[in-house]
Amino acid sequence: MAKPRPSRLQDLLWRLEAVGFDLFTALMRALPVDAASAAGGWLLKTLGPLTGTHKTAARNLMLAFPDKDRVWHDRVLAAQWESTGRAFAEFPIMDRLRPSTGRVEVVNGERLEQIAREGRAVVFISGHFSNWEVMPATIVESGVTCLMTYRAANNPYVDRRIKEGRFRYGVRLFAPKGDSARELMEAMGRGESIALMNDQKFNQGLAGTFFGHPVHTAPGPTRLALKFATVLQPMSVQRTRGARFRVIVHDPIELEVTGDRAADIEAGVRRVNAFMEERVRERPEEWFWVHKRWANEAYAGLA
Repeated sequence: MAKPRPSRLQDLLWRLEAVGFDLFTALMRALPVDAASAAGGWLLKTLGPLTGTHKTAARNLMLAFPDKDRVWHDRVLAAQWESTGRAFAEFPIMDRLRPSTGRVEVVNGERLEQIAREGRAVVFISGHFSNWEVMPATIVESGVTCLMTYRAANNPYVDRRIKEGRFRYGVRLFAPKGDSARELMEAMGRGESIALMNDQKFNQGLAGTFFGHPVHTAPGPTRLALKFATVLQPMSVQRTRGARFRVIVHDPIELEVTGDRAADIEAGVRRVNAFMEERVRERPEEWFWVHKRWANEAYAGLA
């Protein structure tokens, strides 16, 4: 079913927003890499705490680390705003933040070389750690053919620019989130890998726990890995200093096949949640705390 055409006013607002996006992109690309990153970090570290989203981040942090004191929470909140601001400012210059630029260290890169050499489809998973765009940039530069998923922007003009921005650093395969199952299965059937973020709330997902509180997690990555008899391949991104990064290619998650498909999927999702929690505990200031990750009953408990 075709989407209804936007009103003239809506179209005008979208175009104006796209102009703003273009100006921001031009400014970031005109600056040296480290200066652009630092500017974004300063901006959100300054403005982020003034927004309503700051309350969501603070509540999330309280759910995950209730034993930490106020000083620790305030420090991590400030650091996560800076991290998020840097990531957004770095998006227009991602072509300058690939391993070949010398700004990205890859740990266990031999695993990516193996995946590329064997041509066996795997399901890459990761979370919104540090600058999460560095992960797909590293995958495609390693020679792995991989279908990346994304959530299309509401503004079609901005959405096109986001795709074009990703083209600059080699990411050319997309499957829109929410309507991607067929595209993903076709890709894996051709021997292409897929990459998905698996750390955000998914209302229709499987119930589980994250930091001891109820969450719903998308089972799609685990289902696909089981369907194609392959592994979940976790990766994570760490910021070392400024606009420099470490990408870690972790050991693959070999999923258990017991004959009880529902139980196997649930077990896989539990392992995904455990992997994500471990990464967040390692570097809490670099996770994307501003999204509402937990189920409503977890937040109700804070009251």
